[in-house]
Amino acid sequence: MNLILFDDPGVRSNLLPLTFTRPVANIRVGILTIAEKWEHYFNVKPSYSTQNYLSTKFHKKFTSDNLWINGAVCPDEKLVAATKNLKLGEAIYKNSKVVAVRTDDDELPEVIPGKVTEYSDELTFIDQLWNIFQNNGSQIRADFKLVTSNKKSASIKDSHTRIYNEGNIFLEEGVVLHATILNAENGPIYLGKNSQVQEGAIIRGPFSLGKESVIIMGGKMRADTTIGPFCKIGGEVSNSVLFGYSNKAHDGFLGNSVLGEWCNLGADTNTSNLKNNYDNAKLWSYSKNGFVDIGQPNCGLIMGDHSKSGINTMFNTGTVVGVSSNIFGAGYPRNFIPSFQWGGASSFVTYQFEKAIETASRVMARRNILLDEIESDILKNVFEQTK
Repeated sequence: MNLILFDDPGVRSNLLPLTFTRPVANIRVGILTIAEKWEHYFNVKPSYSTQNYLSTKFHKKFTSDNLWINGAVCPDEKLVAATKNLKLGEAIYKNSKVVAVRTDDDELPEVIPGKVTEYSDELTFIDQLWNIFQNNGSQIRADFKLVTSNKKSASIKDSHTRIYNEGNIFLEEGVVLHATILNAENGPIYLGKNSQVQEGAIIRGPFSLGKESVIIMGGKMRADTTIGPFCKIGGEVSNSVLFGYSNKAHDGFLGNSVLGEWCNLGADTNTSNLKNNYDNAKLWSYSKNGFVDIGQPNCGLIMGDHSKSGINTMFNTGTVVGVSSNIFGAGYPRNFIPSFQWGGASSFVTYQFEKAIETASRVMARRNILLDEIESDILKNVFEQTK
């Protein structure tokens, strides 16, 4: 069976700016991306049905037996069983949304000719930006069981590291710990391959640290937080997700936030995740072309790939930053900063594409990764879309 993860157009629009540079299923929530979760369950690498300009990186593959899965849906055992039981021409829906279709077609059919089943159990559906951090704790718990099943944790050898509920802590090979506190009483702690937790850092579960990532000495990691692979993180972080290759290496608070890849927060960058009047947060919606009430008071920063902040930057409650913007200076910048912007509270100008690509190339080279033509073309397309 061939697995294809498709972008629902409305959902993709809701998840901008994060989906400017990736399919919906490549969003990280919990330990894994949504695509990685499906890959674990099916033991097969999925392909993607996404925007044309992304398809050069995220390929689509067809066979005579294709299982189309909504890329915004996080799998669990019941849903996986239901999708595996589908016959050709059958589909699963939930509240009028397509969840899965099995077909021999090379496109997702607009009308399902066969049997359509309304799924009766609950689903975790990532169709809004705030759903990512809202569901992160429960997805860490689910992924922890998935990735540690039938595996044995590496041992904790550092005598100066304090542990609470060791059975809920899993270390992949190569993890380095020095004089840290790991408290897994309220949720699991997962430390990825060759990750490091430096002296004086404190971690409360549920928490996930991706491979090769580093928690800087003294870092305070609160619950429901995911640090993706190849990140450097310090200061205080709460209920936030960093997709990968992003840094917040200095003091400052990051709460109820989501950062894409190749982002960097300068020293003492702080996010407000709660208004002083405790009112519901509002967040910029690309699909609505305006701010929407998210139905809860807590929301910090949503930042697209390759964006940066200078030292002492202050982000107000519910701020959205697009792709490849550079924010700096005194005062609070506005709550929506489009892609390829350069400036701060006083004013913004267009971040010229050639300059932005030079910076992106330097940043990626520091991790020994080449900014190739495919990546450059994706960023160029985003620049043209948003200018």
